[in-house]
Amino acid sequence: MKARNVSLAIAALTTSVATTLLSGNALAQSTRDQISIVGSSTVYPFATVVAERFGQTTKFKTPKIESTGSGGGMKLFCNGVGVEHPDITNSSRRIKKGEYDNCQANGVTDIIEVLIGFDGITLANSVESDQIELTTKDIFLALAKEVPNPNGEEGLIDNPYEKWSDVNPELPELDIEVIGPPPTSGTRDAFVELAMEGGCKKIESIAALADTDKDTFKEVCHTIREDGVFIEAGENDNLIVQKLEANPDALGIFGFSFLEQNSDLVQPSYIDGFEPTFESISDGSYPVSRPLYFYAKKAHIGVIPGIEEYLLEFSSEGAWGEEGYLADKGMIPLDEETRTTSAASIAKFETLVLE
Repeated sequence: MKARNVSLAIAALTTSVATTLLSGNALAQSTRDQISIVGSSTVYPFATVVAERFGQTTKFKTPKIESTGSGGGMKLFCNGVGVEHPDITNSSRRIKKGEYDNCQANGVTDIIEVLIGFDGITLANSVESDQIELTTKDIFLALAKEVPNPNGEEGLIDNPYEKWSDVNPELPELDIEVIGPPPTSGTRDAFVELAMEGGCKKIESIAALADTDKDTFKEVCHTIREDGVFIEAGENDNLIVQKLEANPDALGIFGFSFLEQNSDLVQPSYIDGFEPTFESISDGSYPVSRPLYFYAKKAHIGVIPGIEEYLLEFSSEGAWGEEGYLADKGMIPLDEETRTTSAASIAKFETLVLE
């Protein structure tokens, strides 16, 4: 009798769990029937185009997209699984190990990573001003919190440079004023890693730290000055363009795709001899270019309507191919082999593992 009672109890429990899971799915579908997307302001216009096309050509609602920045989107995405949490987050950099671990700790264990294309980070100014030619070394010396003592003495000092001509006599005698994104932005992350650290490596005394003291090297190379020279504009590239219109002497930081959309108002600076173009970014000659991603929760597929179909639309040749509608919007496509491999991986819902 005892064994039979145990068997009945197990059967009842199994039925209860199954019922709960099924009712949970039904509740999810009845509570939210629209895909929720957060994340990068750089990926936002690309995701918006796909979402609008998706809403017009399928039976599903147009996804809701919020521009929260890459870091802010990752935080929201990794908070948990369920209808109160977003299904997808866009990112203008790859997910960090700490973010991945936070996802795992909060039950977001199966994450689909989608590399969608490339973008260049531009330093731009008003078309009413002269176009500027910079090096990554110039950028670091202008914007770093600490720089080598210009008097030749050993050690680092608080950044004393006020004008671009102080950094490099070949540059204009204009006050250094750069408007850019906040620390939560993937554009900011990529800028400090590619432009600032790229300039760091050209200064022998700092470059040597990469081998002897990696933590100090990273802190010096990645820390932007906080004395008013660098002005944070939030996750709003339109605001940066407006400020550049109001102040033709200032420079602004944003993605190539946004530059393309506002080419009548702003122009890019040359960096290390290269102007950001479709070709220079795709072939890697432009030094400040980065990959673009989005991440999806496998647990939400089949629960929130349309996620699978959205993934397939984004990874279709008509969207992200060389002649696709995202290229028309300024996204630099992946090469054909990578696109084919990635599309196959997406179709199988392969999940990310970060050691």
